[in-house]
Amino acid sequence: MTLAETHPEPALRGYLRADGRKGIRNTVVVAYLVECAHHVAREIAWPFRDADVHLIGFPGCFPNAYAQRMMEALCTHPNVGAVLLLSLGCESFDKYGLAHAVRQSGRPVETIVIQATGGTRRSIAEGQAWIETQRAALDAAETVPMAVSELIVGTVCGGSDGTSGITGNPAAGRAFDMLIEDGAACIFEETGELIGCEHIMASRAITPDLAGILEQSVAKAARYYATLGYGSFAPGNADGGLSTIEEKSMGAYAKSGSSPISGLLKPADRPPRGGLYLLDVVPDGEVRFGFPNINDTAEIAELIACGSHAVLFVTGRGSVVGSAISPVVKICANPETYRRMADDMDVDAGRILEGLASLDDVGREIRDLVLSLAQGARTKSEELGHREFALTYKSFEPIGPACLPAA
Repeated sequence: MTLAETHPEPALRGYLRADGRKGIRNTVVVAYLVECAHHVAREIAWPFRDADVHLIGFPGCFPNAYAQRMMEALCTHPNVGAVLLLSLGCESFDKYGLAHAVRQSGRPVETIVIQATGGTRRSIAEGQAWIETQRAALDAAETVPMAVSELIVGTVCGGSDGTSGITGNPAAGRAFDMLIEDGAACIFEETGELIGCEHIMASRAITPDLAGILEQSVAKAARYYATLGYGSFAPGNADGGLSTIEEKSMGAYAKSGSSPISGLLKPADRPPRGGLYLLDVVPDGEVRFGFPNINDTAEIAELIACGSHAVLFVTGRGSVVGSAISPVVKICANPETYRRMADDMDVDAGRILEGLASLDDVGREIRDLVLSLAQGARTKSEELGHREFALTYKSFEPIGPACLPAA
């Protein structure tokens, strides 16, 4: 009997897109292009909140290349089947460029300009009618077979405590190793929470040039934080038993697993093939926009913009956030937190601390849960309707070829 017969690949299903990528969801995105259009967009999406219609948007009135690129990547994500854009009319966001990118991807797209349509009520009515039509077409779509090697999975940690680095994060790392072994692409972040681990991380790079780039990305984060006068260490971390940024960094680093590092990405860059990738979320150049990310939700959005079909979220103190577009798997590191917040958590990694499961046991559970999402299963945050989203101003330089030697 062959290995394939004894360990058959799970029967995953996906929605085939015109560019050849496959999504595990078939979502309609309603995207506002300035805060002034947020209310109208929210009212359009609200009646469809149980029908995979998700709200995202950029609040700024002034143009930003990062936000433009993020919105193009999100609106053409493989989990997205159709896109409705909401413009006030006088903002600087390039709505025509975004609509063109979505149209070129083969997805239906409609742009409502509130000033031209005639205001709030008419825009809401027009938008809801369009969504009804698109939702009916997407609901009739059939899935096609999907391989594990076609999956992209991200990971982030938030609300960390003293248990995060010894249960939830290393268990997520074990899940990453298992997924990568089957050909998936996995993305971890963020460089500001890897300070002190850069040399260890660099030793796993597949080329010497990439090793140098990984170290430089962490050094950039350290300089950025020093300029702002803070570090990636919150009062809640200390209350949860963490003592230093180095201790937090070791815990955060654990969620990368042990696979070789194949490349470095910046927001909206996609992995060219399977393997492990570091996402650098700290802006390039001088400090201009304040905090690299104002909350965990902004980091999740960047992982999704890199193509993540799903995101692993490890928490010790507890978090309830989910995300638009891609499901978020909640991994609870602390057994007491899990018992208190079980309705919001998908995986109880705290069992490791209590001697009820091993890291490999929980790693396999996380891996299997990710695969089940491509078989129709839904996460706790999806069932509860969590679709948090945040996008702000940033600035990045393009990555060079040494960042992706695996390409």
